[in-house]
Amino acid sequence: MDFTEATVDTKEIYSGRIIHVKEDIVRLPNGETAGRELVLHNGGVAVIAVDDDENIFMVRQYRKPYDEVVLEIPAGKLEKGENPYDAGLRELREETGYMAKEYRFIGKCYPSPGYLNEVIHMYLAKNLEFVGQELDSGEFLEVVKIPLSKALKMVMENEIADAKTQVAILKANKILNEEK
Repeated sequence: MDFTEATVDTKEIYSGRIIHVKEDIVRLPNGETAGRELVLHNGGVAVIAVDDDENIFMVRQYRKPYDEVVLEIPAGKLEKGENPYDAGLRELREETGYMAKEYRFIGKCYPSPGYLNEVIHMYLAKNLEFVGQELDSGEFLEVVKIPLSKALKMVMENEIADAKTQVAILKANKILNEEK
């Protein structure tokens, strides 16, 4: 069966600095039409940085949508047309002060595919060197070093709620165990 929905009409609802919102009218596979509210985003990048002792570098920062401090891996939004690989290196440096001599793509994540088109590109960083933190203006966070084994337990015990962080921790744990 073809599950594709063809767009019949589009209406822009909001155009902002980070997101755009639109409503599409689509033709369903059975020929009927339905509305789809969509949030458009340039995408993001997330980096799980692991040191030689299998500690990971995470950040604590306040996240307004949840009105709480969230523990997550370094991450950031992509500028339109920006290369995710380069953006990840930049975010790691800005947020933690580390650069990686080993850096590789470990997958992508769709945070909420029911209404959001954001794609988060995830990278594993190893062989780290501290070169100094360079936070963006208005960015306030605390860098936290946690053993990967503890972070894995925190994911499984629902102490880490951030989806990209959960996925990256699970992937990094599997990758690093396979490399042993």
